[in-house]
Formats: sequence, structure tokens, C-alpha cells
Amino acid sequence: MRILLVEDDRRVTAVMTSMLQRRGYEVEHAATATAALAAAPCDLVLLDLNLPDGDGVDVCRALRARSEHLGIIAVTARGEERDRVTGLRMGADDYVVKPFSMAELQARIEALLRRAVRHVPPREAVEVGPLRIDHAARTVLLRGRPVSLTRKEFDILASLARQPGVVVTRERILLDVWQTTWSGRHTLEVHVASLRAKLDEPNLVQTVRGVGYRLRTD
Repeated sequence: MRILLVEDDRRVTAVMTSMLQRRGYEVEHAATATAALAAAPCDLVLLDLNLPDGDGVDVCRALRARSEHLGIIAVTARGEERDRVTGLRMGADDYVVKPFSMAELQARIEALLRRAVRHVPPREAVEVGPLRIDHAARTVLLRGRPVSLTRKEFDILASLARQPGVVVTRERILLDVWQTTWSGRHTLEVHVASLRAKLDEPNLVQTVRGVGYRLRTD
């Protein structure tokens, strides 16, 4: 999960970056409006409205014009009602007033990403290597043989199948399957172990140590 942090205060940037990275997010930083608008695509933007070279509200408007699906949370010291209303009307999905707790920000990030997950359009059946995964029927065939999976096991496999051959982080899978990044590493590992046992195909679901899992495509 890639987050663009738009913040000109170095101390705030260091604290927020450290906290977000500990929670498994990839963080890119932009200290100005110009840098924010030039940044690479991301999943979510944490946007300070007080920037040295422009108004964050204008940045918010420009980012929203580019994508209606991008998550934007205004993180700012502007706490007046008119400021919150303006930010939301210009395209922010949520508004957090400084100072705030990291727990509150984490909850708001997860709530926003849950809405994004729900808006992912359903996919038809896909074939990945020896697997055929039917999302509508929630069935799995391995070399033509039906594989009986629990709901969580199917959702984990479907999450990996969205990007076959690509490493999917633990946090992304937790968000897809449990709609949170706080379910815990052990919970995911137990379900992946059960999924592997049922598939009974060596190295089909591969572990990338310290990062996540990958679905083999060959």
C-alpha cells in the first residue's frame, strides 16, 4: 500500500513516515504542492493544506480531477468548520485536524481503504498457471480438480490472483480479506498454510520473506 505524504514540516514528516512504515505502508514524501502534483501514482494521499508554494486545497482539487478513486485525507492544523467543508468539497475523502493520534489516523486510513476495496468491480473466472478461479461462483479448480476452500482461504487466493507473479504484501492481503491491517501476522500465516495444504502444489503460493506472498504463474 503506497501512501504519498504531503507535509512541509520535517519533524512531523519524520514521525509520520516512521509510524506509517512500521505499519507496513510504503511512504513517499512531498514537501511542496509542486512535488505533490509531480509524484508517482499512489493508493492514498495524506495532504497538509498549508504548503510553502501553494494552497493544499488547490492540490486536493487537482489530484481529485486526475482520479475519482484516489483516497485523499486532509491532515492539517486548519480546524475551523469552513476549512473542513472546503477541503471535503474540493475532493478530500476525510479530514483530520492536528494534533491527532496515530491510532485515529490508522483507523481513518483503514476505513477509506475498506471503501476502496468494496468498489473493486467483480472479476470473472481467471486462469493462473494450473489454477482456474471463478470469482462469481467462488470455486477453484486445480488442473481440473475441484479444491474446497473456506471463505478466507478463497479470499486470500483471489487477492494473490489479482496480480499473478507479483509480490502482494501482507498488509494488502489483510486489507483485502479482513478489511484491516491489524488482524495479525500469525492469523494470515495459519490461513496460508491451510491453503497450501489444500492446493497440494509445491511452491504455488510462494513466501517472500519480510514482504508477503506471490502466486506462481508458470
